[in-house]
Amino acid sequence: MNQAKVPVWVNIALIPLLNITLAFVISGLVIYAIGQNPIEAAGYMIYGAFGYSEGIGYTLYYATNFIFTGLAVCVAFKAGLFNIGGEGQAYIGGLGVGLVCLALDHTMPFIVIAPLAIIGAAVFGAAWAYVPAYLQARRGSHIVITTIMFNFIASSLMVYLMVNWLKGTQNMSLNSRTFEHSAWMPYLHTLLSPLGIDIGDSPVNLSFFWALLCCFGVWLLVWHTRWGYQLRTLGTNPTAAKYAGIDTAKVTIWVMMVSGALAGFVGLNEIMGVNHSLLLNFAAGYGFTGIAVALMGRNHPIGIFLAAILFGALYQGGAEVSFDMPQITPDIVVVVQGLVILFSGALEHMFKDRIEGFFIRRAAAAQEK
Repeated sequence: MNQAKVPVWVNIALIPLLNITLAFVISGLVIYAIGQNPIEAAGYMIYGAFGYSEGIGYTLYYATNFIFTGLAVCVAFKAGLFNIGGEGQAYIGGLGVGLVCLALDHTMPFIVIAPLAIIGAAVFGAAWAYVPAYLQARRGSHIVITTIMFNFIASSLMVYLMVNWLKGTQNMSLNSRTFEHSAWMPYLHTLLSPLGIDIGDSPVNLSFFWALLCCFGVWLLVWHTRWGYQLRTLGTNPTAAKYAGIDTAKVTIWVMMVSGALAGFVGLNEIMGVNHSLLLNFAAGYGFTGIAVALMGRNHPIGIFLAAILFGALYQGGAEVSFDMPQITPDIVVVVQGLVILFSGALEHMFKDRIEGFFIRRAAAAQEK
């Protein structure tokens, strides 16, 4: 097939939309099979995610994390690297954010702490991605295996640090002391309420706008810089990249570090924005969901933003469904999320050949006329 004859919007919009639609159809059948009304469940889900201001805020809060981890997967994938370590990189990035806040919240204002926390998240996340990147580039280890292993190492490291060094003296649970307000990422509802804008009491905070800036930054890096040309060349044809004089090992390392830095920004949203303390398990699977977000978004920042909103809606709307329809347990909601991941990821090419063939035949028939 001649891909050039297929309209761009077919791959960017039509095929993902069909995959998502099929996932929701199968999800409806699952809900019907347990004796519930899938139309009613869909109504509660849409209302929970977008029907009122607080629900929209929660949707954007979840989407913020998915944007960070989706962009992390995107950058690595463009270079031909499958970064499965976003979970661990987000975890360690959050450690960097927490250490900055714990060290400076008594002495520095937010305007100083915020940029240092961003740097801390990026440095710690990038550093955690550096070792797998080095092993891939210099020792031939497979990046998928090493990044998966580093997720478990990150989890164990956080447990050790929380138990032995960072646990608050007044806390029974494994989390640090609560940060001073100077280290809290402002909530959007507190910023907008003086202007007379009511968006409800939700955890969405300024990290959302940082996520949007990261979308723009990734677009600029990948498609409009010399470094982006190098990483895309490496991802398309590593042999050609070597013949072109590109240091593929060096590109592999810095691309993975950028990917780790992006995943580390999850800590800004979770540690500074919501929990206001360093704690265990705050990553909550965001790194793994980011893989599906990147695949559904076709590894483009705009697509990743839209896919992140969808998954944020599934998380928030799913909670609403479980509350209003108790027979639909959170496990069923997880099944729905899993079906969306399945059809947007593993089965994303189910309709691709037939749809592309249709548009190619139509273009050829138009030329003959």
